[in-house]
Amino acid sequence: MKDILRAAIAVPPLKLADVAENQAQIVSQMEKAKAEGATLLVLPELCVCGCSCGDLYLSDLLRERVEQALASLASALPEELVCVIGAPLKVGTAIYNCAVVLAQGRILGAVPKSLGESDRVFASGRDLPVTLVTLGCFTFPVGADLVFRAADGTVIGIAPGEDCLAPISQASLLAMAGAEVIVSPFAMPATVSKREKVRNAICAISGSAHAACLLAGAGADESTADMVYAGQGLMALNGKVIAENEKTVDSDYMLVQDIDLGVVRHDRLRDRIWRESAARYALEVESVDLGFALCASDGAKLSLSKLPFIPTSADARTERAAEIFEIQSAALARRLSVVGGKAVIGISGGLDSTLAVLVAARAMEKLGLPASNITALTMPCFGTSDETLGNALALMEALGVSARTVPIKDAVLQHFKDIGHSVDDYSVTYENSQARERTQVLMDVANQVGGIVVGTGDLSEVALGWCTYNGDHMSMYGVNADVPKTLVRWVIAALVENGTFPAASEVLLRILDTPISPELLPPDAVGKISQKTEDLVGPYALHDFFLYYAVRYQYRPIKIFEMAKIAFEGHFDGATIKRWLSVFWRRFFGQQFKRNCTP
Repeated sequence: MKDILRAAIAVPPLKLADVAENQAQIVSQMEKAKAEGATLLVLPELCVCGCSCGDLYLSDLLRERVEQALASLASALPEELVCVIGAPLKVGTAIYNCAVVLAQGRILGAVPKSLGESDRVFASGRDLPVTLVTLGCFTFPVGADLVFRAADGTVIGIAPGEDCLAPISQASLLAMAGAEVIVSPFAMPATVSKREKVRNAICAISGSAHAACLLAGAGADESTADMVYAGQGLMALNGKVIAENEKTVDSDYMLVQDIDLGVVRHDRLRDRIWRESAARYALEVESVDLGFALCASDGAKLSLSKLPFIPTSADARTERAAEIFEIQSAALARRLSVVGGKAVIGISGGLDSTLAVLVAARAMEKLGLPASNITALTMPCFGTSDETLGNALALMEALGVSARTVPIKDAVLQHFKDIGHSVDDYSVTYENSQARERTQVLMDVANQVGGIVVGTGDLSEVALGWCTYNGDHMSMYGVNADVPKTLVRWVIAALVENGTFPAASEVLLRILDTPISPELLPPDAVGKISQKTEDLVGPYALHDFFLYYAVRYQYRPIKIFEMAKIAFEGHFDGATIKRWLSVFWRRFFGQQFKRNCTP
């Protein structure tokens, strides 16, 4: 799949200064990573010999065995796998704590750590110019400002340990120089709350730098002195954790994850501040060719949510929903404050109009105005069910709005007579005539009361054009126009959970259980809703998934299709996804004319 990198983080069990044993463990991790389909493997800082060897790093014998192990590891490395591994290297008259890059049977380069080093053992790599080093049959560059470029254009930067976490981090500088993947072999003693601090720092860097960050921390097997190494393994993408080990103190594990670099590439194109920062602060780097493509994964290990607009954790979901509601309410309050403070809303008893009237009620509260300044109309016609009509009336009573019922059946029948349309012809004319009549009533009542019509259509409907042109497509202010359908339900649910409208809680729960419907065709024989939107236009879960990746990241249809198959495995088969994806694209482009004149 395009732009998908499969990466692995491994924290092998080690024996301090036992290079031969560690080499065997590392070879095992390489083979495992290759078997998992990874093209990038990251191991911890100094893991060839161990990170707590102290003065042993000054031993010629230890360094000699490390150098021999690196040459052997390069030769043993499976094809088309890049391995970044920590090792001490002598360059000139100093010893450096390096991240060594192995690929294609060679040592391609090494990046020395610059920050947090002891003057007694390791020198800082900050002032080391890029230097060629010969190790056995390999000659390679060593320097802090190296990047590694794959044949498909993917760029890897390396910021070992504290270099990745500093206030002005090498990770950010490398990202602005073009590195899309920041790798950090890591060895920091564990302390209380350190894990959280490292996670927050890595997420912050990956978010501000629009990058994927991979951190592989030295494991608990290192803990032979007066400190414990926690073995933290972490992958973050654009500010979010996409993989992390579970144990607080850990060792002997591997994380394998697909990383969508399309996210990085798109956001760097659209973020003007990032581009200006890159132009001002980017390092002068030297590039080393890896010799093969890194992005070759089928995406099977992508971390994909079926509902990308909605946070996965309950707490985050409730917080997000409450935030959205307050933004909507503040925006509407500002508009109402300059147009007279009166609103007119059509209430159907469905989710969208319910959220709109709740937002309006909150806006009136912010302005210190009574809820009666909201004129809420229910306009029953052919398709109105007893259930939705009852919910609409109960909601209006609970909120204390000025409620009106305006039946439109006779007006629509007269219109059918005027234009010569049979009442038994359930075509689009039958449906749209009702929607346009409702909008006419709303507009005229707004004139009566001196208010504005608040539209109820949501982002998903705007994208699909699932509205009647110059009918429910039109209002003076579309308060839900940036809230996708799958999120509308959660916003209302959060308001119930938070007790924001206690008098309306019972009816809101009933509305949450009501099928989504335009109610433009007659109910069934027992008065229940017969016309369900998702039977006609497709599942909103799928459409919102398509919408998120089409608009947020501008992904091509084939990539969205492949991602949807992964995300909805066990829920929708490929043929079903393809069918509704075709409907999405046809409607998305074909209905642009509605968006061109939507409030």
